[in-house]
Amino acid sequence: MRRYRAYLFDLYGTLVDIRTDEARPALWREMAALYGAAGAVYRPRELREAYLRLCRREEETMASAAGGDAEIDIAAVFAGLYAEKGAPADEALIGRTARAFRRWSTTHLRRYAGAAELLTALGRQGGRVILLSNAQRLFTMPELEKLGLTALFDGIFLSSDYGCKKPDPRFFAAPLERFGLAPGDCLMIGNDPVCDAGGAARAGMDCVYIRSALSPGEEPEHVPCAARLAGMDLRRLRRLLTDKIEG
Repeated sequence: MRRYRAYLFDLYGTLVDIRTDEARPALWREMAALYGAAGAVYRPRELREAYLRLCRREEETMASAAGGDAEIDIAAVFAGLYAEKGAPADEALIGRTARAFRRWSTTHLRRYAGAAELLTALGRQGGRVILLSNAQRLFTMPELEKLGLTALFDGIFLSSDYGCKKPDPRFFAAPLERFGLAPGDCLMIGNDPVCDAGGAARAGMDCVYIRSALSPGEEPEHVPCAARLAGMDLRRLRRLLTDKIEG
């Protein structure tokens, strides 16, 4: 493939393999204890129901205000859970709560083999390496640090910061504005045929579509992409995007 000025990567299912279980009863017992220690007393089931209700409310509010593919900031949900019980919660407590929730609900987290090497090779080749992910900052930034990926990106764009998410063209425009890029300068790499491939096409970008284990079950008959990988093979992708394999 030709070289691009910028390579935009999806995260989960593209560079990182993750499994979460937010229905696990033990999670809600742990969260109820955490909230209770701060003065917001919930029964575990009550807390889960309130969490889901506030998520729906935030989604409806954001969709009404922003339209398109709106994205919430999960911080508002965790803050709302404290507020409903009249418990004070500053930004630090909300951050600790969100990180605990994510840690206790995650059952599996690892980099796909070759992820760091791919990002490093593209950077050495001269392209900007950018993360463009439908993700929550309070969840994702600690995970990027844990996995040793943060420093490998020239820019990190998370949907919770922008109020919209892929495939919304407004989210794809964010890195273009930051780095002075044109859509034709960019290649999107992701595992979702609608959010990544379809969104990139709407934004005027090329895309490499990876059919990974975390890709949606239903795949459209036509996926708009410059190249397609039938399985997770980042070493093959590195050969496709770089002149040679380094190291």
